[in-house]
Amino acid sequence: MVSQFKIVLEKTPDGYVAYPLSLKGVVVGQGDTYEQALADVKSAIRFHIETFGNEMLELEPPVLDAFIAETGVKRL
Repeated sequence: MVSQFKIVLEKTPDGYVAYPLSLKGVVVGQGDTYEQALADVKSAIRFHIETFGNEMLELEPPVLDAFIAETGVKRL
């Protein structure tokens, strides 16, 4: 059975960082490219589920969609 995850990928000066939504615990992947970070986070998700069990997938309510927004905040 294949579980689908929404993955957030962030581009930083040092490369890319990726993390899944709707997964209990902390899982992070990284890489020099978008594709490397995505492959790394997929591997990290597999390891996380193998280590801690399928109950890591039991998050309610599920994330239906994800959005990125930007806003300005005045510094004090």
